[in-house]
Order: sequence, then structure tokens, then C-alpha cells
Amino acid sequence: MNLKKGILALGIIAIIISCATNPFTGKKTMALVSNAQLFPSSFAQYNQVLSESKVVTGTKDAEMITRVGQRIAVAAERWLNANGHQGYLDDYKWEYKLIESEQVNAWCMPGGKIAFYTGILPIAQNETGIAAIMGHEVAHALANHGQQRMSSGILQQAGGIAVAVATGNESPEKQQMWMQAYGIGTSVGFALPFSRSHETEADKIGTYLMAIAGYNPDEAAELWKRMKANSGGQAPPEFLSTHPSNDSRIANLLELAPKAKAEARKFGVTSFRPIN
Repeated sequence: MNLKKGILALGIIAIIISCATNPFTGKKTMALVSNAQLFPSSFAQYNQVLSESKVVTGTKDAEMITRVGQRIAVAAERWLNANGHQGYLDDYKWEYKLIESEQVNAWCMPGGKIAFYTGILPIAQNETGIAAIMGHEVAHALANHGQQRMSSGILQQAGGIAVAVATGNESPEKQQMWMQAYGIGTSVGFALPFSRSHETEADKIGTYLMAIAGYNPDEAAELWKRMKANSGGQAPPEFLSTHPSNDSRIANLLELAPKAKAEARKFGVTSFRPIN
């Protein structure tokens, strides 16, 4: 019992001393791994991906990815500076690459390393669609979602150890039962909702950033309508998914668009680039 109490106390102390407030969400978030530790690893992984991929350069599409990325990065810095968070991006090393692949995917690693796959371009359709994707992916990095997922993983592992210790006197069958229950409970009750909340946060931040960058946020919902069509309706139930359902996401983006326009007006953006 004392050991279990000690593990619990250590876990609580770790959470308390490692929480940080994210400027984009205003929330206290877990930071068991610092960005000083995370960014170098992220940059190395990014370079490895590039070395193993066919990077597209010198084309209109590659230039568009860089152009949109730079505008989104500037929008993020403008927002941060206006809200009293100067220097937040000092350690970011922005980079924007287009990779030839049929994958319908794009991502931004912690620290600002961005990759788009050519397979997502037909669904994006236009530069504003690219901005919607770019804003969302950059938002994951800005909100430190990678850091939070790593911290969550560390806590889940620690919890698993605690369950194993607490059930050490049980039969192997009962101990396995408890471990399985812990795994399912933390996945469905914690990890998956945690991931879905990250997606919803990234949708909000990304929509605001694309609007501040001069791209019409109405296009974000249109993009996800195309994403839904491309998926053919194949998706697990929302409570078993890492992402909100397409319909939930579209409804949320439709609600966010007017708010993003209002935010953009604070920065003098009253009209948007044509969608073409």
C-alpha cells in the first residue's frame, strides 16, 4: 500500500511541476518532455524522412506549399505578438517540403517542420484549401500537441507499472485481466478523447491562422466535405477514433468561420484572396 501511495504521489508531483500554459488554447498542458529535448529529435526525424523520400522542388505546387506555409507562420507570429507572447517561436525552424507520394496526408512536426504529400493536392484543390490544411497542421505544433502526446504516453506507461505492482499478489490470470482493463480504459476513456480534442483545437487555431493570413476560412468546411467524399464514408465510430467524425468536424468548421473572420479583422484583414 505504501508503494502504491508513493507511486501516486510521485505521479501527482510530476504532473503539477510539469504543466505549462499554452498561449493558443489558454489551457494548462502536460510537458514532461521539454521542447528543448523534443525539437532536435523532431528535426532529425524530419531530415530522415526527406532523405528517404522524393522531394518535389522547383514546381508551382512546391512553391505554393512554401508560400502558404510562410504566410501561416507570419500569421502565427502576428497573433502571438499581439497577445503578449513575443519570442514564442524563437526556437522554431520553419521548413516546408512537398513529397511525391499517393498518400493523402500532410503534417507539421514539433518545431515547424512541414511536409505535404502530392496525394492530398487534388483534395485541397486550390491554394485556400492548402491554407486550411497548413493552418491545421501548424496548429498541432503551435499547441504543443506532440509534446502532450509524449507526456501522456509516459504517464500511461507509469500507470501500467503501478497497476502491475498493485496486482503483483494476484494470480497471473487476474493480473492480466487488470492490465487489459487498464489498457482498454485508458485508450477509450483517455487517449482517444485526448487525441480528438487535439484535432478540434487544431481546427480552431488553424482556421484563425488561415484567416489572419488572408485566406477565406469558409473553405475549411468545404475542404472537409471533400475529405469526407474521398474517404467513401469509411470511418470507425467517433468514440473509437483518434479524430472527430467528418460530420462533426464540418459542423464545427462552419461555426468557426465567422469567428475566424472576426479575429482576422483585428489584424486589418477585411477581405480574402480569391479561391482559385
